Amino acid sequence: MKKDIILAGVGGQGILTIATVIGTAALIEGLQLKQAEVHGMSQRGGDVQSHLRISSNPIASDLIPEGKADLVISVEPMESLRYINMLNKETGWIITSMNPFVNIPEYPDLEVILNEIWNLPHNVTIDAEKVAKEQGSIKAANIVVLGAALPYLGIKPESFEKAIESIFAKKGDDMVKMNLKALHAGRQLADKRG
Repeated sequence: MKKDIILAGVGGQGILTIATVIGTAALIEGLQLKQAEVHGMSQRGGDVQSHLRISSNPIASDLIPEGKADLVISVEPMESLRYINMLNKETGWIITSMNPFVNIPEYPDLEVILNEIWNLPHNVTIDAEKVAKEQGSIKAANIVVLGAALPYLGIKPESFEKAIESIFAKKGDDMVKMNLKALHAGRQLADKRG
């Protein structure tokens, strides 16, 4: 098993949380893991990306070569396109929220961005904010996006559930339950599309 993942978004959208949940789930399954430093501005509003490599075999480098990523998981549609050059053109998937984070004055037309994504052979786009709000909090949009990526990660859903329980336990049962609901809702959306 080997997955090379680019995580993309804007500071404050929970990219580090996605990385932590994926990494914890991978470790629960006894997989090897390497994560590159987060690049970009991790403060609210700046673009953020991270390389996450998971394998059942030892991993030599924490950086993913251009054109070799299996997944680009993004919480912002324009940010997903920023890393399209990293995606494996034949087998790679983009999983992204359709909700823009308009942090620049000349933000491109959302319809143009979405059409670019939809023209790719393998994509899942979801209204993560709407789904997260239905599950209890718009702040769980990142976990909804992660849920939509579950079918493509090669890790058992139960391992992600355990990871969420472990990571959010200190914030209380309600936070754990809400994030589990967000994860399941995102996965159901991806399952319907797949």
